[in-house]
Amino acid sequence: MIKNLFTHFPDAAVRQQAETFEALLTAPNIKIERIISTGQSTPPDTWYCQDECEWVIVLQGSAGLRFEQETLTRILHPGDFVNIPAKCRHRVEWTDAKGPTIWLAVHY
Repeated sequence: MIKNLFTHFPDAAVRQQAETFEALLTAPNIKIERIISTGQSTPPDTWYCQDECEWVIVLQGSAGLRFEQETLTRILHPGDFVNIPAKCRHRVEWTDAKGPTIWLAVHY
């Protein structure tokens, strides 16, 4: 069980092989997860479109988040957060390649 968001990374994140998603809390109508990105981005011409809302905050690192209806990419640094409404098409343009980007995501 994770007790600190900044330690005990999964092997795939340590080796920078894959973006990792770890559920920290799951209950009816809510899921809180830690996401660790190590330079990953959404594949070209791909958009996420989820059935639930998602609130995310960057705790470490940085990322570029793009919404389909916006022309500019939102740059997120530690402490920056955004609420993504259900059915809102979005994508991660980039994540920091120099070190891990740690996100806290709340799906509701």
